[in-house]
Amino acid sequence: MDNPAATLHCPNHQCQAPNPQTNKFCQKCRTPLLRRYLWAIGSGIKADQPGELIAKRYLLIDSRVLLDTQPAVPPETPLEIPQTITPYLRLVSYGLHLPQVYGLLTPKPRHNKEVWLLEGVPIQATGNIDPIGQLSPELTSIWKDASPIRQLNWLQQWASLWQPLSREGVASSLLKSNLVRVEGALLRLLELQGDQTPAPTLKQLGQLWSQLLEGASPVIREFYQQLCSQLTKGQIQTSEQLLALLAKGLFECRSWQSRTYKTLTLTDTGPGRSHNEDACYPPNGKLISSSRGKEAIAMVCDGIGGQAGGEIASQLAIDTLRQQLKQLPAKLEVWNPTTLSLELENAVCAANDSISQRNDHENRFDRQRMGTTLVMARTHAHEIYITHVGDSRIYWVSRHGCHQVTLDDDLATREVRLGYTLYRHALQQPTSGALVQALGMGSSTTLHPTLQRLVLDEDCVFLLCSDGLSDNDRVEQYWETEILPILDGQIDIKKAAERIIELANTKNGHDNVTVGLIYCQVTPNQPPLPIQLSPPQLESIATLETNKTVMLNVKSDQQPASTDEQKTALLTLNLMEEGDASGDQNPNYSASTSPEKTGRLLLGIFVLLVLGGVVVYLLSPVLSPKASGQINRFLSGVFSLGKGQEISGSKTPTQSPVTKAIPGQTPDSGTPAKPAALIKNQDIIRTVGQTVQLLVNPEKQSILGRVTAGSVLQVIARKRYPQEETWWIKLRVCSPGTNTTDIPSDQMASSPKVASSSVPLNSKQTKPSATLVSQGQEGWITEKEILSMMARNFTPTPTHASQCKKKKTPYSSAPRPTQSP
Repeated sequence: MDNPAATLHCPNHQCQAPNPQTNKFCQKCRTPLLRRYLWAIGSGIKADQPGELIAKRYLLIDSRVLLDTQPAVPPETPLEIPQTITPYLRLVSYGLHLPQVYGLLTPKPRHNKEVWLLEGVPIQATGNIDPIGQLSPELTSIWKDASPIRQLNWLQQWASLWQPLSREGVASSLLKSNLVRVEGALLRLLELQGDQTPAPTLKQLGQLWSQLLEGASPVIREFYQQLCSQLTKGQIQTSEQLLALLAKGLFECRSWQSRTYKTLTLTDTGPGRSHNEDACYPPNGKLISSSRGKEAIAMVCDGIGGQAGGEIASQLAIDTLRQQLKQLPAKLEVWNPTTLSLELENAVCAANDSISQRNDHENRFDRQRMGTTLVMARTHAHEIYITHVGDSRIYWVSRHGCHQVTLDDDLATREVRLGYTLYRHALQQPTSGALVQALGMGSSTTLHPTLQRLVLDEDCVFLLCSDGLSDNDRVEQYWETEILPILDGQIDIKKAAERIIELANTKNGHDNVTVGLIYCQVTPNQPPLPIQLSPPQLESIATLETNKTVMLNVKSDQQPASTDEQKTALLTLNLMEEGDASGDQNPNYSASTSPEKTGRLLLGIFVLLVLGGVVVYLLSPVLSPKASGQINRFLSGVFSLGKGQEISGSKTPTQSPVTKAIPGQTPDSGTPAKPAALIKNQDIIRTVGQTVQLLVNPEKQSILGRVTAGSVLQVIARKRYPQEETWWIKLRVCSPGTNTTDIPSDQMASSPKVASSSVPLNSKQTKPSATLVSQGQEGWITEKEILSMMARNFTPTPTHASQCKKKKTPYSSAPRPTQSP
């Protein structure tokens, strides 16, 4: 319901002019008006009526659907995140399927109940398919009208969410048919609901799926009936088994459709730069058409390190990846999805090593080190494989909407994964865009690219871009006018790419800009013989499941989801191989130890394989560096403790409060608001990158010594001076590192990607000290400095915890700080 008094403000941060709701473009700056629909959870919303303007910005469209009339203004953020909201944050990696918390509505005087707002919900925001502002249909309501491959696609996405939602205690959301919605090929949940005791099971999922049997396509009906039977009888014991069976079914159905592709990339220096550090494939401006059965591939790299390095690193990554991809098998029969995903990861690691080795050969350290981000899309059969490292992005555009597929590898995302704060609030922090990983910054053993897979069963366009385009929400603002027309034949992809480049240069213009477009056209084929899918055979995947579990464990650290790492995640949206909401791996995810146990036999096999691998590792001096790194990562995951566990009697720190940000309001007192605690007492961390100095006393700025890369430190105290907003962190040296640099903490000063470590205004410049810190010493450093060099891919072991026990040291005269709450 419209409210004539409610105006829609321009999403352009430099404009924000009010506009009538009927306008499509801002009447002042001509920016497309953004209609951000939100879903309200909490009983407090029931007291409001449709058409009412809540908190002077949220227009109530329906009982729980709201329109944010001021999308450029950050929403209100709470001081603390309640446990009921935490699962949304920890599952942020599943943004294609799950909503994210947008902000909080302050309770009205007449009802003292909180209302939380969710964004990324299945609400129609364009006028091409359904009425604007209406909920997308429930899957059950349109199930019978879908094609067989679409039905299997939905089921696979449904099943892929079981394991991560189970871990967060919200799997019952998948058993509520009114929450399971669809937007074309994409399955999405309206909200999350907490599990009750006992926890939901796959048998219950099978019972729900059985209700859809009548509407199943005749092509898959026998297959689907057997699948539901195996679920309800408990024969399918893990979600991984279920996904493997659905993947086989989708592979058999692939020939019912044909896919052709058009691929193009364009890059431009931009008005704000003198040289172009971006690189892309296919070559700039070259259009490649792929006929039926041929694959399409596109890459975009955004270089880091200035003219002397960034453009070299980005092009070197492209060249290495192209060479690696040529070596992949060409026949469908010789690989499976897991194998292809691992091969793609190996290719990314090879590109990383090429850049890193060149850095080492040219004696590049700290800020001189060059690197690059990467986004890559490669089609295969009925799927597209998405790979990314850094903050370049991939968007998926269909007639049903535009969705960001990748998630930036930056500090803002990490804070959300840890459940510390809401994403919109994290973006307001000065270091929110600081990258936590990029190609070329160190060894591949510390690199964790993200891999995803999507089933292609409808016409769509994939947009790959550097942040020269994606900054300031330009894709969200312009996709409907610049990319969507490709699907209707109103514009070809070359013209669309040229317009997007021009848009980036005129609306942003602060950086190089590179775009890649993959236009996928799907056409139906005559049904092949036989016209029915063969029944699912659990026996056919038994051996594959065991081998795959071991392979995945070798490829990634298995550790609790509470750590701050983003591991290599095959976050397959249609066949989830591994990974979790926080980007970390579940230690109980292998088939032998998952919540749905497959028996003691697999556990015994797994242990034997681990021990055998250790023996091979210890006895083989010629083991390849890549294999050695994989085994090291695997072993460290098996025998390590997560940050959320109790170590050496240290209690798990309580969650620190999050700064409240209310648009248009400032604190009544003159004291600055207390910043969020990004590092908490008792945390054990490892350093990477450049050397920094610990101080004996922050007030006198006397230097204790230098902390080098590889040092293991424990946070033992925090303090903040009244005249500063910066927190000082007191660290105990558990294990000093080496005097070499393996990963720089920052990028070149000319690059805006990572904020350099800052020093409080009252600090004094000091000369570097030649003294390295030793075990047991304690000193002070600013939180921003330690954040800039803190390894995100580190889990402390019992050995580290033992090393962190307090030891007597001559450097204990620093004043005792005031402990943070």
